[in-house]
Amino acid sequence: MLGAVVTSALVVVGAAALGGPASPAGPLPGASTALAADLPAARPAPAAVPAAVPALVPAAAPAAAPAAAPAPAGGSGGSATKAPSTPKATATPRTTATRAKVALVPGTPCTATAKACVDIAEGRAWLFDDGSVTRGPAHIMTGDQDDPTPIGTFHVQWKAEQYTSRQYLVQMPYSVFFADGGIAFHEGRQDTSSGGCVKLGHEDAVAWFAYLQVGDEVQVH
Repeated sequence: MLGAVVTSALVVVGAAALGGPASPAGPLPGASTALAADLPAARPAPAAVPAAVPALVPAAAPAAAPAAAPAPAGGSGGSATKAPSTPKATATPRTTATRAKVALVPGTPCTATAKACVDIAEGRAWLFDDGSVTRGPAHIMTGDQDDPTPIGTFHVQWKAEQYTSRQYLVQMPYSVFFADGGIAFHEGRQDTSSGGCVKLGHEDAVAWFAYLQVGDEVQVH
Protein backbone atom coordinates (compact mmCIF):
# COMPACT_ATOMS: atom_id res chain seq x y z
CA MET A 1 0.00 0.00 0.00
CA LEU A 2 2.79 2.44 0.85
CA GLY A 3 4.32 1.86 -2.56
CA ALA A 4 1.08 2.84 -4.34
CA VAL A 5 0.90 6.07 -2.43
CA VAL A 6 4.47 7.00 -3.35
CA THR A 7 3.79 6.24 -7.06
CA SER A 8 0.73 8.49 -7.12
CA ALA A 9 2.71 11.35 -5.59
CA LEU A 10 5.44 11.01 -8.16
CA VAL A 11 2.90 11.13 -11.01
CA VAL A 12 1.43 14.37 -9.70
CA VAL A 13 4.82 16.01 -9.36
CA GLY A 14 5.84 14.89 -12.82
CA ALA A 15 2.71 16.29 -14.41
CA ALA A 16 3.24 19.67 -12.88
CA ALA A 17 6.81 19.81 -14.04
CA LEU A 18 5.94 18.94 -17.67
CA GLY A 19 3.53 21.86 -17.79
CA GLY A 20 0.54 19.76 -18.41
CA PRO A 21 -2.95 21.08 -17.98
CA ALA A 22 -3.42 22.30 -14.52
CA SER A 23 -5.28 20.05 -12.32
CA PRO A 24 -7.91 21.32 -10.04
CA ALA A 25 -6.44 22.72 -6.80
CA GLY A 26 -6.31 20.46 -3.78
CA PRO A 27 -5.20 16.99 -3.32
CA LEU A 28 -6.13 14.17 -5.47
CA PRO A 29 -9.45 12.69 -4.71
CA GLY A 30 -8.99 10.11 -2.09
CA ALA A 31 -5.25 10.81 -1.89
CA SER A 32 -5.22 12.44 1.50
CA THR A 33 -7.49 9.85 2.94
CA ALA A 34 -5.47 7.06 1.51
CA LEU A 35 -2.23 8.70 2.55
CA ALA A 36 -3.43 9.31 6.05
CA ALA A 37 -4.81 5.85 6.30
CA ASP A 38 -1.73 4.22 4.86
CA LEU A 39 0.81 6.11 6.97
CA PRO A 40 1.91 4.10 9.89
CA ALA A 41 0.86 5.34 13.30
CA ALA A 42 3.42 7.48 15.04
CA ARG A 43 5.53 5.56 17.45
CA PRO A 44 5.41 6.76 21.00
CA ALA A 45 8.45 8.60 22.24
CA PRO A 46 10.90 6.32 23.82
CA ALA A 47 10.73 6.15 27.58
CA ALA A 48 13.11 8.26 29.57
CA VAL A 49 16.53 6.86 29.68
CA PRO A 50 16.91 5.21 32.99
CA ALA A 51 19.19 6.90 35.40
CA ALA A 52 22.67 5.68 35.36
CA VAL A 53 23.03 2.59 37.45
CA PRO A 54 25.40 3.39 40.26
CA ALA A 55 28.58 1.55 40.07
CA LEU A 56 28.54 -1.47 42.22
CA VAL A 57 30.80 -1.01 45.22
CA PRO A 58 32.23 -4.28 46.37
CA ALA A 59 30.98 -5.16 49.80
CA ALA A 60 33.53 -4.85 52.55
CA ALA A 61 35.15 -8.14 53.26
CA PRO A 62 34.24 -9.51 56.70
CA ALA A 63 36.86 -8.96 59.36
CA ALA A 64 39.16 -11.84 59.68
CA ALA A 65 38.48 -13.98 62.71
CA PRO A 66 41.30 -13.91 65.30
CA ALA A 67 43.67 -16.70 64.88
CA ALA A 68 43.11 -19.53 67.26
CA ALA A 69 45.75 -20.00 69.91
CA PRO A 70 48.10 -22.81 69.08
CA ALA A 71 47.24 -26.07 70.67
CA PRO A 72 49.57 -27.13 73.46
CA ALA A 73 52.14 -29.75 72.70
CA GLY A 74 50.74 -33.22 72.84
CA GLY A 75 47.10 -32.09 72.35
CA SER A 76 44.94 -32.45 69.24
CA GLY A 77 45.63 -29.58 66.84
CA GLY A 78 42.02 -29.19 65.70
CA SER A 79 40.27 -28.90 69.05
CA ALA A 80 40.21 -25.75 71.19
CA THR A 81 41.57 -26.13 74.70
CA LYS A 82 40.22 -24.25 77.73
CA ALA A 83 42.56 -22.48 80.10
CA PRO A 84 42.77 -24.27 83.45
CA SER A 85 40.37 -22.75 85.96
CA THR A 86 41.78 -21.31 89.15
CA PRO A 87 40.48 -23.23 92.16
CA LYS A 88 38.48 -21.18 94.63
CA ALA A 89 40.02 -20.53 97.99
CA THR A 90 38.33 -22.48 100.74
CA ALA A 91 38.27 -21.43 104.36
CA THR A 92 40.29 -23.65 106.60
CA PRO A 93 38.18 -24.79 109.54
CA ARG A 94 39.43 -23.53 112.82
CA THR A 95 40.65 -26.00 115.28
CA THR A 96 39.56 -25.08 118.75
CA ALA A 97 41.61 -26.30 121.60
CA THR A 98 39.50 -28.28 124.00
CA ARG A 99 40.35 -28.38 127.61
CA ALA A 100 40.64 -31.73 129.21
CA LYS A 101 37.69 -32.15 131.52
CA VAL A 102 38.94 -32.51 135.05
CA ALA A 103 36.97 -35.03 137.06
CA LEU A 104 35.41 -33.97 140.32
CA VAL A 105 36.64 -35.40 143.55
CA PRO A 106 34.01 -38.01 144.52
CA GLY A 107 31.36 -36.67 146.90
CA THR A 108 32.36 -33.02 146.36
CA PRO A 109 31.64 -30.23 143.84
CA CYS A 110 35.36 -29.47 143.38
CA THR A 111 38.13 -30.74 141.13
CA ALA A 112 41.39 -32.37 142.14
CA THR A 113 43.38 -29.17 141.60
CA ALA A 114 41.90 -27.65 144.76
CA LYS A 115 43.45 -27.92 148.19
CA ALA A 116 40.28 -26.70 149.94
CA CYS A 117 36.70 -27.13 148.78
CA VAL A 118 33.54 -25.35 149.96
CA ASP A 119 29.91 -26.30 149.22
CA ILE A 120 27.79 -23.34 150.35
CA ALA A 121 24.42 -24.96 149.70
CA GLU A 122 25.27 -28.05 151.75
CA GLY A 123 27.24 -26.15 154.41
CA ARG A 124 30.27 -28.45 154.10
CA ALA A 125 33.99 -28.13 153.38
CA TRP A 126 36.92 -30.51 152.61
CA LEU A 127 40.68 -30.57 152.36
CA PHE A 128 42.26 -32.32 149.34
CA ASP A 129 45.68 -33.72 148.59
CA ASP A 130 46.23 -34.71 144.94
CA GLY A 131 42.52 -35.29 144.43
CA SER A 132 41.97 -37.29 147.61
CA VAL A 133 40.00 -36.08 150.59
CA THR A 134 42.26 -35.70 153.63
CA ARG A 135 39.70 -34.04 155.91
CA GLY A 136 35.98 -33.50 155.80
CA PRO A 137 33.28 -32.97 155.23
CA ALA A 138 33.41 -30.35 157.96
CA HIS A 139 30.40 -28.29 158.99
CA ILE A 140 30.70 -24.60 158.07
CA MET A 141 28.74 -21.33 158.25
CA THR A 142 28.94 -18.84 155.40
CA GLY A 143 27.58 -15.37 154.54
CA ASP A 144 23.96 -14.36 154.13
CA GLN A 145 22.15 -12.45 151.38
CA ASP A 146 23.49 -9.11 152.60
CA ASP A 147 27.09 -10.33 152.89
CA PRO A 148 27.38 -13.41 150.68
CA THR A 149 30.45 -15.60 150.45
CA PRO A 150 32.04 -15.13 147.00
CA ILE A 151 31.86 -18.09 144.61
CA GLY A 152 34.73 -19.11 142.35
CA THR A 153 38.32 -20.29 142.35
CA PHE A 154 40.76 -18.46 144.60
CA HIS A 155 44.21 -18.86 146.11
CA VAL A 156 45.45 -18.43 149.67
CA GLN A 157 46.80 -14.89 150.06
CA TRP A 158 48.05 -14.85 153.65
CA LYS A 159 47.44 -16.34 157.10
CA ALA A 160 47.09 -15.03 160.67
CA GLU A 161 46.73 -17.26 163.71
CA GLN A 162 45.16 -14.42 165.68
CA TYR A 163 43.23 -11.73 163.90
CA THR A 164 40.48 -9.22 164.77
CA SER A 165 38.02 -8.03 162.14
CA ARG A 166 38.25 -4.29 161.70
CA GLN A 167 34.76 -4.15 160.22
CA TYR A 168 32.91 -6.28 162.75
CA LEU A 169 35.37 -6.02 165.66
CA VAL A 170 35.25 -9.75 166.33
CA GLN A 171 38.01 -12.29 166.83
CA MET A 172 38.95 -14.46 163.83
CA PRO A 173 41.37 -17.09 165.16
CA TYR A 174 43.29 -19.25 162.66
CA SER A 175 42.44 -17.06 159.73
CA VAL A 176 43.41 -18.21 156.22
CA PHE A 177 42.63 -15.34 153.79
CA PHE A 178 41.85 -16.42 150.22
CA ALA A 179 39.68 -13.66 148.61
CA ASP A 180 39.67 -9.88 148.45
CA GLY A 181 37.72 -8.00 151.08
CA GLY A 182 39.10 -9.96 154.04
CA ILE A 183 37.34 -13.25 153.17
CA ALA A 184 38.92 -16.12 155.09
CA PHE A 185 38.53 -19.51 156.72
CA HIS A 186 38.58 -18.98 160.49
CA GLU A 187 37.21 -20.29 163.72
CA GLY A 188 33.70 -19.03 164.50
CA ARG A 189 30.27 -19.81 165.88
CA GLN A 190 28.31 -22.48 164.03
CA ASP A 191 24.85 -21.09 164.74
CA THR A 192 25.07 -17.73 162.98
CA SER A 193 25.96 -16.66 159.47
CA SER A 194 29.18 -14.81 158.76
CA GLY A 195 29.98 -11.53 157.09
CA GLY A 196 31.17 -13.46 154.01
CA CYS A 197 33.87 -15.64 155.57
CA VAL A 198 33.79 -19.44 155.97
CA LYS A 199 33.50 -20.21 159.69
CA LEU A 200 34.76 -23.53 161.05
CA GLY A 201 34.63 -25.25 164.41
CA HIS A 202 37.76 -25.02 166.52
CA GLU A 203 39.40 -28.33 165.54
CA ASP A 204 38.65 -27.88 161.84
CA ALA A 205 39.89 -24.27 161.94
CA VAL A 206 43.19 -25.46 163.41
CA ALA A 207 43.50 -28.17 160.74
CA TRP A 208 42.74 -25.72 157.90
CA PHE A 209 45.27 -23.24 159.23
CA ALA A 210 47.99 -25.86 159.54
CA TYR A 211 47.42 -27.49 156.15
CA LEU A 212 46.78 -24.59 153.75
CA GLN A 213 49.74 -22.54 152.49
CA VAL A 214 50.00 -19.30 150.54
CA GLY A 215 49.20 -19.99 146.86
CA ASP A 216 47.07 -23.08 147.47
CA GLU A 217 43.88 -23.27 145.41
CA VAL A 218 40.50 -22.81 147.06
CA GLN A 219 37.26 -23.60 145.23
CA VAL A 220 33.92 -22.27 146.48
CA HIS A 221 30.68 -23.59 144.96
